[in-house]
Amino acid sequence: MSYWGYIAISVLAVYVIVSITLYYLQEYFIFKPEKLDKDFEFHYNNQVVEEYNLETRDGAILNGLHFKVENPKGVVLYLKGNSKSIKGWGKFAVDFTRHGYDVFMLDYRGFGKSTGRRSFKAIKRDLQFVYNKIKDKVKEEYIILYGRSMGSGFATKLASINNPKMLILDAPYYSLNKVAAKFIPFMPISLIMRYPIPTYKWLKYVNCPIHIIHGTHDKLIPFKSSIKLSKIRPKLTRLYTVIGGGHKNLNNFESYHKMLEEIINSKMRKINLSNTSIGVVHSSKKANAQA
Repeated sequence: MSYWGYIAISVLAVYVIVSITLYYLQEYFIFKPEKLDKDFEFHYNNQVVEEYNLETRDGAILNGLHFKVENPKGVVLYLKGNSKSIKGWGKFAVDFTRHGYDVFMLDYRGFGKSTGRRSFKAIKRDLQFVYNKIKDKVKEEYIILYGRSMGSGFATKLASINNPKMLILDAPYYSLNKVAAKFIPFMPISLIMRYPIPTYKWLKYVNCPIHIIHGTHDKLIPFKSSIKLSKIRPKLTRLYTVIGGGHKNLNNFESYHKMLEEIINSKMRKINLSNTSIGVVHSSKKANAQA
């Protein structure tokens, strides 16, 4: 075999080994969990919160928090991003309780106090399990799904097979495959990704109002991903732009809270388009001259 033949085989072997390594170790790159001791106590100023533990059919324990208000208008199921635990994410519950909504948060398997072997299928099953628990006590017309970053894909999946009041996506990605391809463009992403999370595919089947919030300076998930998502179900979707917002700091912008207040309190209503400019045909210059 020629020298270049050996080089080609060596490069191919390295490529295959790296691909296999990424296939089995990708969870270390995708998930950044924070573990919590079983006796850890959650506390948030000026918030009424109750911890819950749900056992799944395979014996895993899903740990979460229920932030409560008096006479709630509804419930927000908040699906967080891929890092830390609900210990830190819990501070965002106030953005919904201040509007009169209860908030449910949970840690995915392997995060916080939650246990169980994590997989794409298991996470989707867990979230539907939690949604069903909420639905047993609250009508779906009062359930809001809020997905932040990685959670946006899973929130979209839930909305695609259920009938919540609305879906709010915060810094969503078109698909996790697209995000991965940005960092490892030469790898066979479609073959090695065990967590593709195809938000765009699931969004096609969402029938509730869709609200997308994204910062223009997001370096991790580009703003253009939300533009693409907004075109999938345009009649149901509104896109909100946080000028200057990054990936992790939208809550520091006053505009974000104004948008959220508008979304939370919005009511979808049909508009009579017969007396609007839609369909208006402009006269030609020749016709105007004759007139």
